[in-house]
Amino acid sequence: MLDIFNLEGKIALITGSSRGLGMVFARGLGQAGARVVLNGRDNNRLSQAVQILRGEGLDAYGASFDITNQRQIKEQIAKVEGEIGLVDILVNNAGIQIRKSLEEFTESAWREIIDTNLTGAFLVSQQVVRGMIKRKSGKIINICSLMSEIGRETIAPYAAAKGGLKMLTKAMSVEWAKYNIQVNGIGPGYFITEMTLPLSQDKSFDSWLKRRTPAQRWGHPEELIGTIIFLSSAASDFINGQIIYVDGGVLASL
Repeated sequence: MLDIFNLEGKIALITGSSRGLGMVFARGLGQAGARVVLNGRDNNRLSQAVQILRGEGLDAYGASFDITNQRQIKEQIAKVEGEIGLVDILVNNAGIQIRKSLEEFTESAWREIIDTNLTGAFLVSQQVVRGMIKRKSGKIINICSLMSEIGRETIAPYAAAKGGLKMLTKAMSVEWAKYNIQVNGIGPGYFITEMTLPLSQDKSFDSWLKRRTPAQRWGHPEELIGTIIFLSSAASDFINGQIIYVDGGVLASL
């Protein structure tokens, strides 16, 4: 039975994976047998991440490109396909967050958040899916958020982008299911990462979150690995257009 979760022989591209949850996803997919291609804009940080995973015995590579730059995407995906092989699994993880009252957001900050969290997923998927369509096989996992379903103060553009990513996931699944491509999403709750570290250190917010979450704690990044492997493997071959929320029960208790 465990063979259906085996990713040996598969090539997985994870955007925004030189640190944070993206690197956790890359490590998990690599441990399941996939060759993993890490992505980031900072060449030094990306190289360090690749070396860390190789040091753990994983088959890891790097592809440096800006997910909002279509020219870079085309060039680097072509390079990956030529040197490593066609991508079997795409994880659209790259994202940014800027916290500010909505009335104070500049247009440039709004566009940066939308472009990185939403448009980037479209651009990378559009390029990668061509190979998947030819082979009639592929997995695309979009990293959504609790904010795909709810809103909070100071993160309106992020919520708009993640809500859009949820619906883009569903639209992609409808477009590409006929090619045996499954497109699903993961909606993490509150996990302690570099992005959320300031919140976890805020005693008031930490206390509020633990009261608000039925599990009464923050998530550990490694607790997302099972879901990413499931959605990347043959175990999910008839699952399409779904968002799995890994949130300790937050949405269930609304």
